[in-house]
Amino acid sequence: MAFEERINEFFHGKQFMFAAWAAMAVSAFVAASSGRIEYVDCGHGIFFDVADILVGRPMLSVFLNVAVVTVIGLLMQLLNKVYGFVRSNTSMLASAFYLLTMSNPFTSYSLYTGTALALILVLGAFYLYVSYLNPRASHSVFLTFTVITFCTMFHWAFVLLLIAFVFGFIEMRAMQWRGIVAMLLGIITPFWILMGLGVVAPSQFMPMEFSSAMASADLSTISLFVVSVVVTAVAAIVLTCVNLYTIIGYRHQWRIYNAFIMLTGIITIVAMCVDYHDMHVFLPLLNVCLAVEFAHAFSINKSQYRYAFAVVLAAWSLLSFAAILYV
Repeated sequence: MAFEERINEFFHGKQFMFAAWAAMAVSAFVAASSGRIEYVDCGHGIFFDVADILVGRPMLSVFLNVAVVTVIGLLMQLLNKVYGFVRSNTSMLASAFYLLTMSNPFTSYSLYTGTALALILVLGAFYLYVSYLNPRASHSVFLTFTVITFCTMFHWAFVLLLIAFVFGFIEMRAMQWRGIVAMLLGIITPFWILMGLGVVAPSQFMPMEFSSAMASADLSTISLFVVSVVVTAVAAIVLTCVNLYTIIGYRHQWRIYNAFIMLTGIITIVAMCVDYHDMHVFLPLLNVCLAVEFAHAFSINKSQYRYAFAVVLAAWSLLSFAAILYV
């Protein structure tokens, strides 16, 4: 085996995935202990505000966030193993996600809504993909919309996932009359249960607000953060367009699976533009979508020097992390 191919196999494999995870974990604890990142997620949902639960416990927060990010990466690998939407046996999905998480201290140093959004997206994808041409898909539709609607009660950002999964289930051809009824029941059920038990009342409704604690953070830090987000968004758009040429030749089922990821990425970028103050909340979702597209591009490319893309990603992640945290 040529030297270049051995390097490519390394980046495809679990050793690089572990190295990426270790770098992400270390960077998260460095950011949490540096005292330079003071952001606290202050968003709220339809009825609840749980932003201050982990305030004052930064080490617990970063430990929990690293644990959840780790689970997300492993679930992405499992999702691809089960449904094969990336036509390659590669660990690059998790590797790329860990590196992208490391690239921005705002997404790595603390457990917050953005991490939960990414977790629900990946978990929901299992129920979404299994519904493809499935006559019993209404069960998956109901459970998915019940969970996401329940999450919207704690943060309005989860509305984005409601939109993405509506289109997703339509793509899976699961939105026949039973699917529509299941979706509506899934949306209604959390309200029905909580109001029926007297946990919440209509008077407790809190409207969506386009504001964030980011507005009060250090201007130089925010500027570099925005640069990092813009680079991530542009990379996602470019790789999506590049991969589309190959993915369009896949069989219908795999095309539909990938279309959901692509559509979610587009919706996420639009949400970042509309509610730019809270773009940090949507960034982990974009990281998931970009990680999938990067894994596609890395697998599709047959050049013996394709390892250069992984090197660039790793170098960018380190540079972005250092710039945001220390410049």
